[in-house]
Amino acid sequence: MADEVVLLDTWVSMFGMRVRIALAEKGVKYDYKEQDLKNKSPLLLEMNPIHKKIPVLIHNGRPICESSIIVQYIDEIYETWKKMWLSEGEEHEAGKKELISIFKQLEDALGDKIFYGGDSFGFLDIGLIPFSCWFYTFETYGNFKMEAECPKLMAWVKRSFQRKAVSNTLPDDKKVYDFVLAMEKILKNK
Repeated sequence: MADEVVLLDTWVSMFGMRVRIALAEKGVKYDYKEQDLKNKSPLLLEMNPIHKKIPVLIHNGRPICESSIIVQYIDEIYETWKKMWLSEGEEHEAGKKELISIFKQLEDALGDKIFYGGDSFGFLDIGLIPFSCWFYTFETYGNFKMEAECPKLMAWVKRSFQRKAVSNTLPDDKKVYDFVLAMEKILKNK
């Protein structure tokens, strides 16, 4: 991420803290503009006219709203997955091992709990479950099985999918795979 980066935020916002941590981890220099939420600035109202909330990351004049989307944008999305997806040989295998190790860390964090927060489905579960619809794609490209590598994580996925909010929201994993195949064709034809 280069050029002009501005963060509209307030010091006490846990959502803004998430963004500031991600910016620091990536070494992105940015202009911080503290916002008074009782008296919202014209810039905030212009950059987030619908919800009028912080944080807002402005990259070269383009606003990105919602902290989870901003963090994903900062991270430039799935660097480890791309190592495996767009490589061959040793680099592909290294990406695969790194990806599996990330899932093993998530499995370790879950431990013997039903959900990440304990007995009830909560914030961390909501944040992580969308990745599960990509598991089939990861498995196919990496030639491994999530069930064999991370059985506790997969049991959590199955429990999470028993919730209608999850099963009715997430796309079919084969549809995600088809999307990735189409993207790969586009990238190869460039």
